[in-house]
Parts: sequence; structure tokens; C-alpha cells
Amino acid sequence: MDKEIAVIGAGWAGCAAAVEAVSAGYGVTLFEASRIPGGRARKTVLEGMAADNGQHMLLGAYRETLRLMRQIGIDPGTVFLNLPLQMRYPPCSKAMDFVTPRWPAPLHLAGGLLKASGLDAEDRLALARFFTRCRAIRWDIGEDRPVIRLLEQFRQTPKLYALLWRPLCLAALNTSPEEASANVFMAVLRDSLGKKRAASDMLIPKTDLSALFPEKALEYCAAQGGEIRLGQTVRQIAFDGKNWILDGKADKRYDAVIVATSAPVAGALLSGLADTAALDALDFEPVTTCYLQYPPFIRLEQPFYALLDYPEKRQWGQYVFDRGHFIDGQDGLFAVVVSVSSAVGETGTEDLAAGIGSQLAESFGRPELETPLWSRVITEKRATFKCLAGLARPGTLLDERGLLLAGDYVSGEYPGTLESAVSSGVKAVRILAKSPL
Repeated sequence: MDKEIAVIGAGWAGCAAAVEAVSAGYGVTLFEASRIPGGRARKTVLEGMAADNGQHMLLGAYRETLRLMRQIGIDPGTVFLNLPLQMRYPPCSKAMDFVTPRWPAPLHLAGGLLKASGLDAEDRLALARFFTRCRAIRWDIGEDRPVIRLLEQFRQTPKLYALLWRPLCLAALNTSPEEASANVFMAVLRDSLGKKRAASDMLIPKTDLSALFPEKALEYCAAQGGEIRLGQTVRQIAFDGKNWILDGKADKRYDAVIVATSAPVAGALLSGLADTAALDALDFEPVTTCYLQYPPFIRLEQPFYALLDYPEKRQWGQYVFDRGHFIDGQDGLFAVVVSVSSAVGETGTEDLAAGIGSQLAESFGRPELETPLWSRVITEKRATFKCLAGLARPGTLLDERGLLLAGDYVSGEYPGTLESAVSSGVKAVRILAKSPL
């Protein structure tokens, strides 16, 4: 092909679009305002160590992400710590310990349920009933509703809500169950728990997020003849009657433009070019990651645990990751994740870190966890869109002359995840391939 495409934004959506486009034979120019690719899932540096602006976990169900990783030469088997589906709380919490065996689906769920500790017979029956009913209706509940209503209709117990469903909803949708879309929640469950066992595997990156995919994606695109422009901000898009022009520079014209920036930036870029009502209507939730560095000999028994969060006690953490289990040179570095962290309110970073240190000490019965050597709090203020029930998300094709949108917030079945971002970039290029440009 001799068509030229501009991709604006080198987050996961933009990188995916660029890889898909050069692989299809398009000429690609990729613009990114930052010097570091990855967008809202990127590398940062803490005390000389490569970390991330937020601790992430992927799933075996992330088909497009894993496909593109393999395509650009990344072996998922080497860059991820692969764990079976689990929801494990610290033993001192006396909450729940649920780990699925590596059996074929759906036997792995049954095996995990039978072996789970911390659940009563009523809880086990309710959970088994939930999965049985979901399979019977093919995970299709019809009209959307909040997740909390779905759980009530499926007669889930208070313990299951507190120990399983609420933490899953917060982690997957970054939206409270009282507001979150049940249809989107069910899509996540369907494609992870309702498919082959490997789809439910939990994949923890063994490298920083920029190195995990975006950096390699840019190398791949450049090797295929693509042009990478890091540190260059695009402020204007215009159509001259035949081609698209960026920032008034007519020396380079494009047959199509894929806008793969954050939603607010996309809304500003597209103002006057396309209907931005759906973009402008999106609301957002932050995610906070608190890094705590302990002496290298401090270690948790498992790579990660769920935590019981008690905001009224200043215990905000929902999950803790011991990065020494999966990243070389980071022994003693813990990452504690707080989804929907707008609830943290006016809590300062020092108070937040102190509260989380106290929470870890109490949860694990280990007083030494209360006093890390140092701590850092990173909040991604617009980490994901608020995945509300009945939300109308923006579409991909904005203008049939070749203006498209990509991002985890674009219309799709999934919430604001890395897989949503990657899939949206791939989708944009495939729509282009079918267009008469």
C-alpha cells in the first residue's frame, strides 16, 4: 500500500495501531508528546529503579495484546509471571484463600471452590450457582444495570461481595459496584472465567510497562519503515479537501489520522472536526499506587495478595504486590494498589503511605512492615474512564474521509484495560483497511 497514516499518541492504543498499520503495509508516522511511550501505563524511575506509574496485571484472556506481543518478537512466557486464577488474603486476615488448580475449564473453578478456605457452605453454593447460571444464559444479562443489582439478583452473599466481587469490580473496572456496568463486568468474567482455563491466568509483568510492549512496538515500526516522533505534540488536525494535515504543515499529508491520545486531549484535538459529545461526557477515576521499599530480606510468601481495605481506619490498600518475586533487583519493594482512589479524598501522600504501612503490618502480623525505608505515592488522576452502567462510549470511525479514534475508552465490551486499548488500535486499522481511501 502507498497510503500514509498518522497515529497521534504512543500509548498502548497508538502503539497497537502503528504495529497493525505497518504490518498491513501502510506508511506510518507516530507522534507522541512524551519522550517515554506507554501513555497511562508507562515506565517511571524510583530511587534509580525502573518501576511503573501504576502496578498492572494482565489476563490470559488478553488475546490481542498477547498476539501483538508475539508478532513483534516478545515471548509472553518470558516477560510475565504466570499465576493461576486466585484471590488470596493474608492469613492474619482470616478472610479467604481461593486458588484454582491448573485443570481444564470449568473444572478449575470447581476445584478452587472446593479447596477454598474462609467460605461457608452458603457462600460456596451461591458462587457455584452464579457460574452455573452465567453459563446457562451465555453470560448475557440483557439490559445493563449496576453490578450491585446483578449480584443481588444472583443472590450473592455479603461475604462473597466483600471478599470477591467488590475487589474484582474495583480492579477490573475501576468503578464502584454501585455504579459499574454489569454488562461490562460480565464480559470480563465471560472471557476469563467462561473460556479455556488459560484465559483466567493472571499475568504479572516481569519488566517495566514501557519495555513490556510500547518500546518494542516502536522498534518494530521503525524497522518496517515507520517514522517515530517522540517529544512532538500535535495541536491541530485539518482536512484540505483531499488529505489530512497536522499543525498546518502541508509538507506532509496523510490519507488517514488515528487519534490515540487520552480522552480529554482527543476531545480538544477533534473539536470542530467531529461530534465529541460522547468524549466530553466521559468521567474518570484515578488509581493510586503506593511503593514501599523495605530491606531486601523482607519478603511475602506469595507474589501478590488481596487486602481488606478500611478507609475509616486509613487502610486504603486493596492489593499488594511483592515485586521481588517477579522483577530482578527489586527485593523488598512492595506496590500497593488503590483503585477508585478518588475516595482517598484529601489524604496527603505521607499520611496515605503511613496508613498503608500500618495496614500491611496488621494484615500480615509483621510489625516491621509499618516502617519502610522509603515510600512513594503515584496517582494517575485519570487512570480510566468511569465504567458506568448504560454508558454511551465514543465510536471508532469519526469521519469516513479517514479520521478515527483509538483508546481504552472507545466503544467496546471491555472496561479501561490494556486489552481495550490494544484492541481499539487494531480495530481502527481494520476499519481503515475496509474503507475506500
